[in-house]
Amino acid sequence: MMTNENESPLPVITVAGAGPGELEQMPLGVYRAVQQAETVIARTHKHPAIQSLQHEGFNIESFDHIYESYDHFEQVYAEIVEALERRAADGPVCYLVPGHPYVAEQTVHMLKLRADAGALTVISAGGQSFLDPMFTAAGIDPNDGCQLKDATTFYQTNWSLTEHLILSQVYDSFIASDVKLTLLERLPSSHKVTVVTAAGTREEVVETVPLEELDRAVQLSNLTAVYVPPAADETLRFRDFSKLREVIQTLRGPDGCPWDQKQTHASLKRYLLEETYEVLEAIDEEDDDALIEELGDILLQVMLHAQIGEDEGFFAVEDVIETLNEKMIRRHPHVFGKGAAGDADEVVTAWDAIKAEEKAAKNEVSESLLADVPQTLPALLMAEELQKKAARVGFDWGEAGPIWEKLEEELSEWKVELESGTKERASKELGDVLFVLCNLARFYKLNSEEALTSTNQKFTRRFQYIEQALYASGKAPEDASLEEMDGLWNEAKQEG
Repeated sequence: MMTNENESPLPVITVAGAGPGELEQMPLGVYRAVQQAETVIARTHKHPAIQSLQHEGFNIESFDHIYESYDHFEQVYAEIVEALERRAADGPVCYLVPGHPYVAEQTVHMLKLRADAGALTVISAGGQSFLDPMFTAAGIDPNDGCQLKDATTFYQTNWSLTEHLILSQVYDSFIASDVKLTLLERLPSSHKVTVVTAAGTREEVVETVPLEELDRAVQLSNLTAVYVPPAADETLRFRDFSKLREVIQTLRGPDGCPWDQKQTHASLKRYLLEETYEVLEAIDEEDDDALIEELGDILLQVMLHAQIGEDEGFFAVEDVIETLNEKMIRRHPHVFGKGAAGDADEVVTAWDAIKAEEKAAKNEVSESLLADVPQTLPALLMAEELQKKAARVGFDWGEAGPIWEKLEEELSEWKVELESGTKERASKELGDVLFVLCNLARFYKLNSEEALTSTNQKFTRRFQYIEQALYASGKAPEDASLEEMDGLWNEAKQEG
C-alpha cells in the first residue's frame, strides 16, 4: 500500500466494473472483489448486474441521490469523488461502476488524478466494457478505425466522418435529440444509425433508424449506445479540413494540375493580394455569400503556400497551425493565462510588449521601431502604420490644432510647387499633404484607406448611373456634355 511522507496509509479505493449488463457478464475477479469488500458503493443502482447483486444479498450503497441534487454532470462527478475520498478515509472502499472502470467513466479518471497527486490509492479490479458486445451488435471491426465519444459532451468537430463512431451515454430522448442535431450538421437526415440497448444481454435491443428518428427510438436507457457508420458520400467531407488538404495535395501531385504544379511562393504573391482586396470588397458590400467564397480563396492561397513548403521539405500546414496557436496563446495571457486586460487599448499595449520580448529572446531587436512595417502595404495604410508606431513612443501630436496647421502649411507648399516647381517636387509635396491628412484622420480614429475605398466605390456607383442613364436615352458618355453629366451626377447622389 502506498504511503505519504509521514508514512500514514493513504485512503484506498478499488474501482470495479460491473460489466455491460447482466451479472453473468461480470468477470469472476470483480465478483470476488465485491464479495470480499466491507464497503461497496455503486455509482448508480440502475444497472442489471448491480441489481442482481442486491437480490443475492449484497449490501451496495449508491450515489443516485447525488444525481438529483445537481443540474450538471460535472458537479455530480465532483461530488461523487469527494464523497468516495471521505468514505475511504475511514477504510477501504470498493467503487462499482457500469462496464469497465476505465471506459467512459469520468469519476474513475478523476479518482486517478487524485491518486497521481498523492491523495489516495486507486486499485483496478477490472471489468468488461460494453464495447465488445457493441462491436458484435453493430457488426463492425474496430480495427478499421473507430471513435468512442461521450454523447453528453459530443460536438460538431470532434469526430471523423470516415471512421466508425460509437456514442455512449445516450440515456434519454433529450441527449438523443442533442446528438441528432449535432450529427445533422454533417450528415443527411436519411443516414442510418444503429441504437443498441443492453448490448450482449438477454434484454439486448438493436434498432437501425434514419438519423432524423434517433430521438424517437423505441428504447433508450442508461445502457443505450448509438453506432454511426462512416459516410460513403465523399461530398459530405467537403466541410472537413482534411479533405481540403487532400485536394491541394492532389492538385500539386504528379497527376495534378499543371498550373498548380508550377506555382512558387513568389508567383502566388499577386493572387494573395488580389484575393485580399476581394475579401475587403465583400465586407464593404456586406455580402455574406461573397465573403464565404472570397475567404475560401484566401484559404486556398494559404494552403498552396503550405503545400509548396511541404513539397520543398521546409514546412507543412501543421507548422503554420502550430505556430499560430502558440502565438495566439502566448500573446493573450489575459485569456489563456493569469494576465488581465481591461479594454482593447490595454490588449494592444500588452501585445506590443510581448512582441518585443519575443524579439529580444530571438536576438532580433530592431534598430528601428518602423522596421517591421511591411513595405508592400498600400501607401495610405502604410502611412497610418508608420504613424501609429511612432506615436507609441510619444512622437505624435496630442491635439488636433497643430495637425490642422500642418495641413494648411503643406497645402500652401504644394500649391507653390504646382505653380512654379517641377512635377517631381509637386509630387513630393502632394505626398506630404496626404501624409498629414492620414495623420489627421488617425487622430479622429478614422481609417484613411477605408475612407478612400468607400469614396472610390461611391464614385463608381454614381458614374455608372450616369452611363446607364445616357445609354437608356440613346447616348454614349463621350457624346454627352459636362452639364448633362453633372445633372445626372446630382440625380445619382439622390440615389445614394
